[in-house]
Order: sequence, then structure tokens, then C-alpha cells
Amino acid sequence: MSSESTSQKLSLTEKIGYSLGDLAANFVFQMQIMYLSYFYTEVFGIAAATMGTLLLITRMWHAVIDPMMGAIADRTNTRWGKFRPWVLWTAVPFGVLFVLTYTTPDLEPKGKVVWAYATYILLMLVYTINNIPYSAMTGVLTGDSIERTSLAQWRFIAAMTAAFLVQSFTPALVERLGGGDAQAGYQWTVTLWASLAVLAFFICFFTTKERVQPDPSQSTSIAQDLWDLITNGPWCALFILTLLIFINLAMRGSATPYYFKYFVGREDLLGWFNGLGLATTIVGVLLSKSLAMRFGKRNTFIVCLFLSACFILVFVLIPRSAVWAIMACQVLYNLSYGPTIPLLWAMMADVADYGEWTNSRRATGMVFATMMFSLNTGLALGGAFTGWLLAWYGYVEQAAEQSERALQGILWIFSVFPALAFFLGVVALMTYKISRHMEHDIAAELTARRAKFMATENI
Repeated sequence: MSSESTSQKLSLTEKIGYSLGDLAANFVFQMQIMYLSYFYTEVFGIAAATMGTLLLITRMWHAVIDPMMGAIADRTNTRWGKFRPWVLWTAVPFGVLFVLTYTTPDLEPKGKVVWAYATYILLMLVYTINNIPYSAMTGVLTGDSIERTSLAQWRFIAAMTAAFLVQSFTPALVERLGGGDAQAGYQWTVTLWASLAVLAFFICFFTTKERVQPDPSQSTSIAQDLWDLITNGPWCALFILTLLIFINLAMRGSATPYYFKYFVGREDLLGWFNGLGLATTIVGVLLSKSLAMRFGKRNTFIVCLFLSACFILVFVLIPRSAVWAIMACQVLYNLSYGPTIPLLWAMMADVADYGEWTNSRRATGMVFATMMFSLNTGLALGGAFTGWLLAWYGYVEQAAEQSERALQGILWIFSVFPALAFFLGVVALMTYKISRHMEHDIAAELTARRAKFMATENI
């Protein structure tokens, strides 16, 4: 066994290369949570309630197939590893379907709905086939807990870079590339993001290497994998937390364009608001590793998520004319939330280790797949709640202005409801029992076990 294959330290090139996979995925993800609802109602021309149901059905489909893909990825064996090949194989289909989802065909209203369902369902299928294996790579590129936190940190610097580009520049690019035609503008803007995503996926594949392998003697079934997870306490806590976080992100992200167009009345500030928030999020992400090393992932997460919830709730008190207060609160929110982003994914890898430590069976793909199920269920529910609540509060699609009741609804979807999801997430985190010291003990014991079966293989 070569020293390269046994080393758990990662080079800067590999960390950056791996991170580009999340940069690519976030061109799609950020367009989903920030602009897809707005695109469907204000540009594509779908009613808000129809949009809410569409997002629920398509994203739940995405969520249901996540565990299936996890099982497939765990059982994939190629000379490139279990997970890396899927990033390569799906890169081009990913880009093509991304563009088609934001293309507005010249169809009757019913035909448009069919087009929206078909393109978004296919995009979510390819997203799953790509992103489940990609996410699982965190658990197999290295077995070192600190290196994983560093890897996750790099990953989310890249993710936040994509978020910054998408959230800050999409409105201006839509206007510039479309020449005033929003439908053409969205199509050309997404073509740009899709091209960058495909290139980034290729780089990710060619710069990474899988190192952590399950014990070749282990024998498991999909039913056994699922039972191991259900009886894994930290997995249960993290599953609920992930669901709540992405309900928050879907609701708040979807509501942001409506908030600025109708409540604040300053649509021109949307890019600045998003850009400022993402810049401070990156600062928070950079603080993640040092905070986790000093206080532990769990404790850092609890404090940061609680503060984030408080700052989101403050928005309901800010008058619509107080632009600087809105911007300041966004900075404080993103600075608090930033450290939690890489921690969530690093903790998923820790949960996979915990499962292997307690029952001597490892199913990295299934752990990340079920977490992606939770994530996408959260996105589905958050997107559906947004559409249904907009309709319930009396929002009118493509209107010049909204009623006071609709404006109040937009404000609550942007602030109160997402804050509640975060507060419940704090409660879920209280039951997560993997401490900083336990992480070290688990890593040491698993390293010893792997060294033993590798030595046995070489005899």
C-alpha cells in the first residue's frame, strides 16, 4: 500500500478541485432557492398556488430517489472509485437540463405547466445522480475529522462564491443579456451559469482521489443500511436539523425577490442585498474551522443557529423604508449563519463514522443520500409553503402592486416562518451527542481498524 493511498492529508489542489463540484451544483441550487419561484410566477407565468404544488411534487420526487442513488453509489465499483465517476458522467446532462428549466416555450398555459414539470423533474433527477455521490466524497477523500472540516470549509467557500455570483448578478445579467426580455434574459443567464458548472465538474473529477474504503468483508443490504441509520441517534438529530434548515432557506430565499419588489419597493437593491449577505457569509464560513476546533462542531452550530434565527426574526420589525437597517441585519444574519454551513456537511461524515464505529458497517453513500432526502424534502416543503402562503395572503401574479394583506404575508414568509424553523433546529441539535472528544476517539479507533484490514489484504 503506497503512502499516497494511506495518507489522510489533502493537498490544496485537491481541496480546491473538490470544492469546485459544489460551486457547480450551487449555480443550480442558488437559482432554485432565490429565483425559481419568482421566475415561474413573474416570468414564466404560472399561478402562485400552481407553482407551490409544482415545487412540492418535483422536489419530493427528488427527495424520494435520493436513498436509491445512495444505495447505487455505495455499490458502484470502478477504477476511479465509488463516487467520483458519477460527477463526470452527469456533468453535461446537468448543464443541458439546467438551461431547459429556465427556457420559456411558446405554449398554451397547460403546455407551459407540463414543460415546467418535465424539465424540473429531469433536472432534479440528474442533480440527485450527481450530488449524492459528490457529497459522499467528503467521507472518503479523508478519514481525518479536522481535514474533513477543512475540506468542507473549502467546499463552501466555493459554494458561497457561486451563491454570490448568482444572487448578486443574475438580475443585472437577465436585463443585459435579454435586452429587456426577461424570458430570453433568464435563458442566456442560465446558459452562462450552466457552462461554468460543467467545466467545474470536470475539474472536480480529475483533481480528487478516494482513500477511505469500507471493510471488504462487510456484507449489508439496503434494509440493513436503513435500519443502521434509524437506530443511529446522531443521524436522527441531523436528519431533522437538515429538514428544518432547508425549509428556512427555501422560504426565505424564494420570498426575497418579492420582499424587495413589493414590500420594500426597491427591486434595484436585490443584487446588493444578496451580494452583501453572501460576502459576510464567506467570512462566517472562514471562521468555521477555528470555532469548531475550539468549541466543537455541535456547540458552535447551536450558538450560531440561534443567533441566525434571532436576526431573521428582527426583519419583521424593520420598516420598509429603513434600507440601511435591512442591510445591517442581513450582514449580522449571514455572519452568524456562515459557520454552520460547512459544519453540517462535516457532521454528516462524522455520522457515517459513528455508524461504522458502533456496528462495524459503513454506508457513506446512504448516510449522505438520506441527508439529501431530508434536504430536498425541506426544499419541497419550503417551496410549497411559499406558493401556498402567497396565494392565501392574496398575492396576485405580475401585479403592479399588492394588497396590504399580501405585503404582510410576504414579510412573514421572509422573516417569521423561516426563523421558527431555525429555532426548532436548535432544539434538534440539543439531541446530537457526538462531542469534540468523541470525534477524536472514533477517528482513532477507525483508523486502527482500517490499518488492520489493509495489512491483512497485503499478506
